[in-house]
Amino acid sequence: MDQNLSQYRIFYAVAKTGNISKAAKELYISQPAISKSISKLEDTLGTTLFTRNSRGVQLTEEGQVLFTHTRAAFDELTMGEQELKRIREFNLGHIRIGVSNTLCRFIMVSYLKGFIEQYPHIKITIESQSTTHTLSMLEQQRIDIGLIAEPKSLKNLVFLPVMEIEDVFVATPSYLENLKLREGADADVFQAGNIMLLDKNNLTRSYIEDYMNLNNIAANNLLEVTTMDLIIEFARIGLGIGCVIKEFVKEDLDSGRLVQLRLDNPIRKRTIGFAYHPNRTSKALDTFVNFCRSV
Repeated sequence: MDQNLSQYRIFYAVAKTGNISKAAKELYISQPAISKSISKLEDTLGTTLFTRNSRGVQLTEEGQVLFTHTRAAFDELTMGEQELKRIREFNLGHIRIGVSNTLCRFIMVSYLKGFIEQYPHIKITIESQSTTHTLSMLEQQRIDIGLIAEPKSLKNLVFLPVMEIEDVFVATPSYLENLKLREGADADVFQAGNIMLLDKNNLTRSYIEDYMNLNNIAANNLLEVTTMDLIIEFARIGLGIGCVIKEFVKEDLDSGRLVQLRLDNPIRKRTIGFAYHPNRTSKALDTFVNFCRSV
């Protein structure tokens, strides 16, 4: 497009009003300036856009073609301005969040509940997936923000910590008692029992395996489970010893339904937080980040 937008705006105003004088009043510019702009546009396009009559001006056939497209363009611009006004007035927007099933259930839901109450008009999309996938989508800027356990490398992502978590091994008292009866009181529970860990695609699994290797802990009977929710449920029914996040089984531990295994070297706590790309900004995302900071 060789012409600037102002020339088309002048053309549109003249075509819509059918009168140069009325267009001048609408645009707050002089009639000679309008006439000069129309002439320049006609020269550039190589065609006559208007013919004069007793009432003002009338579109030529070529001018009508241009007006049809110009009207559609300015209608779209007007709709865009109105949409921006609605976003500003009603805090509209869209946030795409990546989070694992476990973190969504035990942490994210509480944040979403308060945020939705305060900002009911912002649309939220949840991408439920592993932390590895969430990090990949953040790097590709396919989502706006993710709730993750802080990785070793953030790769230029901004990280907003929200809480610390502690990984522990738990089982029912009856499971541990039966294990001792069957294997002997001095038996190594990690070698004798069913040890339930997340599958190898999970960053938590890598974290726990690093801990076990560092502390010479070997599991002879390893059960891989897809989600931590299932590990917790399997531990509750006495299927084995599950590696879970302590904060997520607090009621079970307080009630004695599950017991925590004593470790010579406790597993180092991890930090959970929101990660987002600094270059992916929007009013909705800024609003969500500021809300999370204030909670």
